[in-house]
Amino acid sequence: MPTFTYEALNAAGKPQKGSVEANSSDEAIQRIKAQGYFPTTVREQKVKKGSGGGDSAKKKKKGGEEKSAAGFTMPFVKVKPKLLTLFTRQLSTLQDAGLPLLRSLQILESQMKPGLLKNILIGVVEDVEGGASLSDAFGKHPRGFNTLYVKMVHAGEIGGVLDIILQRLSEFMEKSERLKRRIKGAMIYPIGVVLFAILIVTFIMWFIVPKFEEIFLDFGVALPKITTMLIETSRWVAGSTPGQSVPGAIVIFGVLLTIPIFWKLIRSAGPGRAITDWILLKVPVLGTLIRKTVIARFTRTLGTLIAAGVPILEAVTITAETSGNAVFQKALMRVHDSIREGETFAVPLRESKTCDAIVVNMIDVGEETGEMDTMLMKIADNYDEEVDVAVSALVSLLEPVMVIVIGVMVGTIVVAMFLPLVAMIESLQGGGV
Repeated sequence: MPTFTYEALNAAGKPQKGSVEANSSDEAIQRIKAQGYFPTTVREQKVKKGSGGGDSAKKKKKGGEEKSAAGFTMPFVKVKPKLLTLFTRQLSTLQDAGLPLLRSLQILESQMKPGLLKNILIGVVEDVEGGASLSDAFGKHPRGFNTLYVKMVHAGEIGGVLDIILQRLSEFMEKSERLKRRIKGAMIYPIGVVLFAILIVTFIMWFIVPKFEEIFLDFGVALPKITTMLIETSRWVAGSTPGQSVPGAIVIFGVLLTIPIFWKLIRSAGPGRAITDWILLKVPVLGTLIRKTVIARFTRTLGTLIAAGVPILEAVTITAETSGNAVFQKALMRVHDSIREGETFAVPLRESKTCDAIVVNMIDVGEETGEMDTMLMKIADNYDEEVDVAVSALVSLLEPVMVIVIGVMVGTIVVAMFLPLVAMIESLQGGGV
């Protein structure tokens, strides 16, 4: 008879470990429960025999063939949030319909298109089939399932409400992605306009201005200072300045490409990320948008974790790690330390001055009434709406600013080119008279 090792919680909530003999994992779970324990992980012990080893090797080989068939993925690539959200929603639906967990995973793995998520699900199916818990199986694949995801699934397993937790998790992911899409969508227009304007001005400087320069030289017209500066800039852009080895246009586009890379390098280090996050929060208009976005994100994350039954200290730690902003991460870790010492959530958050007074007061009320998760979700919904307003305000502000800047640039070029032409026309009229 196979032997199953297990990890469980006793009536007092303390972890227990042991082993039982049973014909199947379901029977093992029933025997563990009969002892008064609540099993969290049940695994079948592998028998190290020649035939068994061969079967295991065949299974691994089969898994490897499936992974190869699914396609190769780069080590730094992660599962797309949209695809993961869809998987979570489908798994929640299958669990709510009463299907066994292993069967649900097999169905979703079989219908998944080749890619990283399919590769991961192959391993997850094998682990669950071998007796591992779903959260343990997910935890082995950080490129697909982050800490927040794994902890919520673990809480659902312990509480026996995995279908509800998966539904909440999918709703959380959908709202988070909707917020990201709104912000990214709002930024596409101004970025596109700026890049297009740079291309147009570069074209004018490289091809149009030199033609006017030839005309001015042929007529020997005295050039105004603004025209001289424009021509010198045009020569630099085209690379025709004496002693210049690289055209200025290449320098401009090189800088545009280098800035994002340099920005990521700075933020890859802890101090650099902390400094840049602090600077971004201080930028007018943009800082307000970032602050509201982070508040909406961390309150929804924390509210979802608490509602899922994750212990408050662990929930705060996960929220801090996934907040996306070093300033808020530091503030939440202070909250963690405060709660661990028996103090309140709201006091250190108020002292950090990262959140508006209304947020701190609502959290304070949530602590007093014991409805922290509900209050946090209300804050998140409220700030989602405020982010929409802030995004609209930012776009409304950027549009006239871009029009003014582009108008000044084009107007300067036009004036610089037509001033010598006016002088030429006046000289020709004077010569004709």
